[in-house]
Amino acid sequence: MEQVRPSRPRSRVPLSSFPFFAVHLAAIVGVFWLGFSWSGLALAGALYFPRMFFVTGVYHRYFSHKSYKTSRWFQAVLSFLGGFSAQKGALWWAARHRHHHKHSDTPEDLHSPRQQGFYHAHMGWILGDELTLQDLRKVPDLSKYPELVWLDRTYFIQPVLMGVGLYLLGGLHAFIWGFCVSTVLLWHGTFTINSLAHVIGKRRFETTDDSKNHWLLALITMGEGWHNNHHHYQSSERQGFYWWEIDMSHYVLKALSWVGLVWDLREPPKAVLDAGRRKVSVSAPAEAPVLARASLDAR
Repeated sequence: MEQVRPSRPRSRVPLSSFPFFAVHLAAIVGVFWLGFSWSGLALAGALYFPRMFFVTGVYHRYFSHKSYKTSRWFQAVLSFLGGFSAQKGALWWAARHRHHHKHSDTPEDLHSPRQQGFYHAHMGWILGDELTLQDLRKVPDLSKYPELVWLDRTYFIQPVLMGVGLYLLGGLHAFIWGFCVSTVLLWHGTFTINSLAHVIGKRRFETTDDSKNHWLLALITMGEGWHNNHHHYQSSERQGFYWWEIDMSHYVLKALSWVGLVWDLREPPKAVLDAGRRKVSVSAPAEAPVLARASLDAR
């Protein structure tokens, strides 16, 4: 298999990017054609936040960082549900996110505003040819499960099911607002962490990149806006380190832990929390690479 290469701005947009632009066009044209609708907006919001959790609480905190544990069967369920976010499969997502952390805001980063500019960091990176390649060697802890590999390769099934289902249940109105508008908002909400969270906000901890914390980004991404916290101590399931830092994904995962579906939610060490309160950076404790944490694999 070919390796994932560092992304660079491209003049040619591959054919695989057609669905990305088609959904944007359908959302814009559809809203103008149908007219503004409060019920449509409510539907878009009702489907936005559960799918944002699939990105933040599932693709990011579980598959990319293994910040909590679960069973093998529920791991597969999480991977399937994550597909409804229309952000490809869990293995694809995790491989690229781990690459980002390894090279954050360096020339090798896939989406760095510092290195490639704001547009490329926000959405240009996802349109590159190299992101159509698979590299399961970057996620050996995940690719050893054949069900996850299959779900990763068939990532398009869930968005198609969602779009068709909404159309059958509520016609064009439900399809435009529930799928197209919701998906466009979800994409750009997710992308703000790659772009804006490295540009605006405050830095509690000194890190080697430009990651920042911003309360508004945290609200629209269910906790991901506490980005400087996360880059300082990546293995913590909770990204809002303090009670006043709203982290909706953490609350959902905590509720799932109460019923036994997930467990061992990792917390930032006391030394990190104390240093953050004093607004003085301390080095995060040495951690084994995420790919080597066999103890965190699904049971």
